[in-house]
Amino acid sequence: MKQLALSDEILLTVEKPARYIGNEINSIKKPLDEVKIRFAMCFPDVYEIGMSHLGIQILYDMFNKRKDIFCERVYSPWPDLHKILKEQKIPLFALESQDAVREFDFLGITLQYEMCYTNVIQILDLSQIPLFAKDRMDGDLFVIGGGPCAYNPEPLADFFDLFYIGEGETSYDALFDLYVEWKSSGESRREFLRRAAGIAGIYVPSLYQAAYHSDGTIADFSPVENGVPKKVEKQVVRELSDAVYPEKPLVPFLQATQDRAVLEIQRGCIRGCRFCQAGMIYRPTREKDVETLKKYAYLMLKNTGYDEISLSSLSSSDYSGLKELVSYLIEEFYGQGVNISLPSLRIDAFSLDVMEKVQDIKKSSLTFAPEAGSQRLRDVINKGLTEEVILEGASRAFAGGWQKVKLYFMLGLPTETKEDRQAIAKLADRIAKCYYEIPKEKRNGKCQITISSSFFVPKPFTPFQWAPMYEKEHYLNCAKTVNEAVKGQLNKKSIRYNWHEADVTVLEGILARGDRKLSAVILRAYEKGCMFDAWSDFFNYDAWIEAFEETGVDPGFYTVRERPLDEILPWDFIDSGVTKEFLKREYAHALEGVVTKNCRQQCSGCGAGKYQGGVCIENTG
Repeated sequence: MKQLALSDEILLTVEKPARYIGNEINSIKKPLDEVKIRFAMCFPDVYEIGMSHLGIQILYDMFNKRKDIFCERVYSPWPDLHKILKEQKIPLFALESQDAVREFDFLGITLQYEMCYTNVIQILDLSQIPLFAKDRMDGDLFVIGGGPCAYNPEPLADFFDLFYIGEGETSYDALFDLYVEWKSSGESRREFLRRAAGIAGIYVPSLYQAAYHSDGTIADFSPVENGVPKKVEKQVVRELSDAVYPEKPLVPFLQATQDRAVLEIQRGCIRGCRFCQAGMIYRPTREKDVETLKKYAYLMLKNTGYDEISLSSLSSSDYSGLKELVSYLIEEFYGQGVNISLPSLRIDAFSLDVMEKVQDIKKSSLTFAPEAGSQRLRDVINKGLTEEVILEGASRAFAGGWQKVKLYFMLGLPTETKEDRQAIAKLADRIAKCYYEIPKEKRNGKCQITISSSFFVPKPFTPFQWAPMYEKEHYLNCAKTVNEAVKGQLNKKSIRYNWHEADVTVLEGILARGDRKLSAVILRAYEKGCMFDAWSDFFNYDAWIEAFEETGVDPGFYTVRERPLDEILPWDFIDSGVTKEFLKREYAHALEGVVTKNCRQQCSGCGAGKYQGGVCIENTG
């Protein structure tokens, strides 16, 4: 049944109506009488953000390759349309058909960032389906979550029927085959969930329960029925070159955050930074074959009309075929007016040579991510980057014509001292000095160094998952120390400093390591008007504090205390591929300042070798 949501009358009253009309280049439509499953793929943020997400592009393409599935998209309505949908009681609709989401078989929500959790509730609310999984009946759709935040699904567990843990290319076909069989069987909703829990990577929250100690920590977490696995193992694509990838990616009507063709060159990272969740949960590192990438680059540019292509990975410099691939892209496309974007590069001689060929020097800036100002603290976080390397890279860049440098750091890291924070300003000053050592006639304008700092958030499945966080005031004092140190540097006129909001960081940390008790807080925050918390214009810290108070949940329980190594963590039932023993070793190494070599130099025994993929195969020889 078509909705009235896209009437001209409504479209004329909202900002950017193109967010809601569908029909973009390469979008897909199917006759409904020819499909057995309707899947609404949701990114719980505004259209421009959701359309930039590579994972949704991959799954949209993969699901629609099946003749029996019609996968459509839905994003969070901006507050103007949200208000109209609520007031006029219009159910949230999918872009392709404009049909109500509640008429679908599945609502799949990507959980990319903790600050989108109230938008998850928004999606369920506007879809007019029961918010809590326990209240959904046999005729209701199934709500399934996935993405990096699903590695601790517990804060949202009460709202979801299922979670998919790992890379979606692996087990979704088995889930869909089961659904088709179940749908014609007449069995109950719970029976489908019980059977789905037997599929690798599928977590059904209603089939598990937690018991608590008097101090609020978890005493036990276990299945409530026989036959339900105690551990849910993440799913991994072992041969990335053979995995499905969109040859005709969707092209948004509006300028998206990442408005270009995206070429995923590898998954995982060999570096082992101890703060980085992605570097742990996406192990092992797997590369795509260069010839496969050449084919996709040609097809995506041909089928989209984009004039820019970006190489996507956690650490592009570590891709073994980078030189061959970039040389091909430059030779094949750069002369045709296609720009080549190379994020996640280390600033070495090869990288600078490549960037000089593909960037407009007058407009570009280079990015370094030292993460910590002192060598001591870089060793603690296992950054694997020395000051000598940083300064050498900066000198090469300045000699090559660049004069703008961005530096990214984190504040509030484990063992961090005031001296570590002051070292950020000193490092920036030394980089500026490298510029002014170049003869004046060879400089390319004024040196501009921008320091940006975020605040450290300990994430599940990292060596720092046990580490404490700080109160908002402490983080702000950290930033104040850096700001004052910058003012005392010789080259202060060339240095600019800005920092992230501290209150957002604290809430992100609570949600990242929370348990099921937080579901009441998230719902109460939404009821108090919290949405789009990742947007500074909308974030309402006071409303969140009220939500904690009104639900009787202590936010300090999730932040300031250091967790004992033997404590049961809310996500311990998930097998992420890295063992808890490895994470404990790395946490100990961090506190001792011991550096762990990267995966190509030496296997650290993290546990991901069991997947026998990528670099783990290389290290078994």
